[in-house]
Amino acid sequence: MVRMRRLRVNEAVRSLVRENTLDINDLVYPVFVIEGENIKNPVESMPGIYQWSIDRFDQELSRILEAGIRAILIFGIPEHKDEKGSEAYNDQGITQRAIRHIKEKAPELLVIADVCLCEYTSHGHCGLVRGTEILNDETLVLLGKMSVSLVESGADVIAPSDMMDGRVEYIRKVLDENGFYNTMIMAYSAKFASGYYSPFRDAAHSAPSFGDRRTYQMDPANGREAVRECENDIDEGADIIMVKPALAYLDVVKEVCQHTGCPVAVYNVSGEYSMVKAAAKNGWIDEKRIVMENLIAMKRAGARIIITYHALDVAAWLKEEGHE
Repeated sequence: MVRMRRLRVNEAVRSLVRENTLDINDLVYPVFVIEGENIKNPVESMPGIYQWSIDRFDQELSRILEAGIRAILIFGIPEHKDEKGSEAYNDQGITQRAIRHIKEKAPELLVIADVCLCEYTSHGHCGLVRGTEILNDETLVLLGKMSVSLVESGADVIAPSDMMDGRVEYIRKVLDENGFYNTMIMAYSAKFASGYYSPFRDAAHSAPSFGDRRTYQMDPANGREAVRECENDIDEGADIIMVKPALAYLDVVKEVCQHTGCPVAVYNVSGEYSMVKAAAKNGWIDEKRIVMENLIAMKRAGARIIITYHALDVAAWLKEEGHE
């Protein structure tokens, strides 16, 4: 008789045969910086998450460094927005200034810069607009300008999240032309048109003013197409590919990992975070147990990088358990 329970008899044995583990180095923490002074705005739909002005961001930076988190994903919220998202590629823009500040204070911290126009445009879409059409090729030029500006400010990794066709190839080309051969691209390759993003749009002030994003973000029904998107981005020069959201798309994560040899990231998005927080607040779930189970499921599916708003809590829990 095969007795599988022998492998579960106690924690020492379970640890010995454990197939997947979670480590602080797996985690990337998203942060929001906003124009202005003396600002620490709580994001009501995302308990524990704040919009920070640069002059107060050192408080958050201290928490990040003390937790042992080694990478952040940065989003900027400008005061001025226009149809062309001009603050996105302004060398004195909010995100550029924040990156310079962070790199001055903590040069060892890996800064991943989100590249998209949605936080910077008056209409809230990820590209230039003509009527109700989101323009593809015309948008690439601005994404390239934004990428160069962010890298010149100190960003280590460029993360295009716009879902315009050909943007990885275009960004790789302009980065190389400007001498940034060693700057990595982490592409939001399989980014689905998901309902899980709503709290993020509160945090980043990026909800579209008309229509939706289904003409450029992926249909949640399509898995094979997600693999094609990832393969295309790898061919165009992506160093890391991403599936977003995470929990409802772990089948996609597994397929992508099986079909590509590229490191795969997942984004444990705002809606996933907020649901856990709301249920925990009501006493319906054990927050720590659920979060850790969710994240280990992402690792089990094949993800090597987890972008999550839970990162600071998870780092503390791992340290409590003796994981440094």
